[in-house]
Amino acid sequence: MLLTTMIFAGLAAAVHVYIFVLESLRWDFPSTRKAFGIKTDAEASATKPLAFNQGFYNLFLAVLTVAGMVFVLASSTTVGATLIFAGTGSMVAAGLVLLLSSPKLARAAMLQLAAPALAIVFGVLAFAR
Repeated sequence: MLLTTMIFAGLAAAVHVYIFVLESLRWDFPSTRKAFGIKTDAEASATKPLAFNQGFYNLFLAVLTVAGMVFVLASSTTVGATLIFAGTGSMVAAGLVLLLSSPKLARAAMLQLAAPALAIVFGVLAFAR
């Protein structure tokens, strides 16, 4: 179960790093605009500061999760599990907010929350004593 937890936590972190890249570094790119439903240059320009900031939230969640994985691998299981659950739990919560606030973005929300949700489920089983 621990290996499965780490795989899903790592996948969740990778997805959130990718989201960071899209939101903070590639917001003006046509493919990114299309993915986020941004139709005009003016809309992309107006929302760029918000997207930049939001991208960093995603990066920080990924860093938190990876830090937890490193602690687990270093045999600091309590600290590691706590960080993994904090990171992936926040990812799931953010995905649920997206799903409930913008149902048209359900696919994106599921991409954002599926791997961290599975990491939590398997983590509960792996870290339960």
